[in-house]
Amino acid sequence: MSAGVAGVRVRVPASSANLGAGFDALGLALGLHDVVEVRRTPNPGLVVRVSGEGAEDVALDESHLVVRALLAACSRLDTAPGGLELTCANAIPHARGLGSSAAAVVAGIAAGYGLAGVALTGAALDDALHLAAEFEGHADNVAASLLGGLVLAWCEESDGDRRFRAARVEPHPDLRPVAIVPREQSATHVTRGLLPEVVPHADAAFAAGRAALAVHAVSARPDLLLPATADSLHQDYREKAWPDSLRVVRALRAHGVAAAISGAGPTVLALTAGTALPQAVDLGGFTVLPLPLDRTGVVVDPLG
Repeated sequence: MSAGVAGVRVRVPASSANLGAGFDALGLALGLHDVVEVRRTPNPGLVVRVSGEGAEDVALDESHLVVRALLAACSRLDTAPGGLELTCANAIPHARGLGSSAAAVVAGIAAGYGLAGVALTGAALDDALHLAAEFEGHADNVAASLLGGLVLAWCEESDGDRRFRAARVEPHPDLRPVAIVPREQSATHVTRGLLPEVVPHADAAFAAGRAALAVHAVSARPDLLLPATADSLHQDYREKAWPDSLRVVRALRAHGVAAAISGAGPTVLALTAGTALPQAVDLGGFTVLPLPLDRTGVVVDPLG
């Protein structure tokens, strides 16, 4: 993509983090997408239009998360964005644990790189990932939205500096996620506040083993998904934030379905091989969304 692009169209997927015990480490990209179009305008200033999820709640100025991320990317690349017209068509539910804020951040950063004519490959992709994770404080959701598929995220620290990193793993072709979305919302900062600063050593050891198993199960052995998505690290501590969601998780697991709270909740993620959810589990008050995996990640196309 050449420099001086007049505009870009960005398609960015939803994501589910943790997958049970992989807290802040595992993420999965889902086939539900926000689409953002950004065009340069001859006049200075900013115009923001939003439709779909969150349209009545989000800011329409420079405090809009997509705009903040776009401007951060332009600053990182030492480019001046000039006048901009931003159009967002949102499909990812807000405050439901499906990575809506991460998707917004990734969309803005990808748009900034696209407008600057910088392809998201190699070192540029690594830098974009780090910048996106700085917004979120962790890299699991943003890495999934950037890279697609299953991601393993971590942070390296040296001499007071930290660098967010991620690696992509191809999910098994038979994997069929189902998002079970309640009406209620939750906020990440609230649910994180329910977590203890210290957990028992046995729980930490259990979580390490199951998070490692989850990578193997999602990528190669779907028959191991039920034990792989078991958690002792965070879900029970946060039960009072979403008791109905955790009830659904426990009921599904009792019927042999690999289920976990998606990210900060309250959405429940069930990982199936295409089988129907058991009718014996009461899903009243929830919307059931069978979703494909997103194996591509963010897509940036130039606009004329």
